[in-house]
Amino acid sequence: MRESGRWSAQRPVKFNLIDKVQSLTEERIVAVKYVSLAEEYLADHFPTFPVLPGVLMLEALTQAAGWLLHLRRDFACSMAVLKEAKNVKYGRFVAPGNALRVEVELAKLTDTGGTFKAAGYLENEQALSGRLELAYFNLAQRQPELASADALLREHNRIRWSVLEQSLSPTQAQL
Repeated sequence: MRESGRWSAQRPVKFNLIDKVQSLTEERIVAVKYVSLAEEYLADHFPTFPVLPGVLMLEALTQAAGWLLHLRRDFACSMAVLKEAKNVKYGRFVAPGNALRVEVELAKLTDTGGTFKAAGYLENEQALSGRLELAYFNLAQRQPELASADALLREHNRIRWSVLEQSLSPTQAQL
């Protein structure tokens, strides 16, 4: 939303593409994105053949990898963002009524983020796969005046995780 030539924070758009966490270890997360015809972007993608856009499938993998980073680092940084996606391959359309199962495995942890092997499945068929590199940082590292925003974002991430965490049984979480 734009107001007076600048972006407004009044109505931020946030795609939370992880609906449920099925299992979690320090090295791996398995989560689900349920696709509903009620999702507004499906009206345009595509009007007579609604499917989850490939970029949102990739974003679901990225968000799952981001949760692994946050949990491994005890929410030390406010931002977990996609730095690079390599060898991304798509294999199946994901339509309303489908559940995209996301499996992300930590390949390498670094001081500034991590590299992940990731895939999404529709039942037992691969819908997409790739290697992701995420950057993990605080905004204040680049702009010190944003330290207070970092604190708010870290708390926001903890709250969002507490909602997702409720979908895990104690035997499914091994962190």
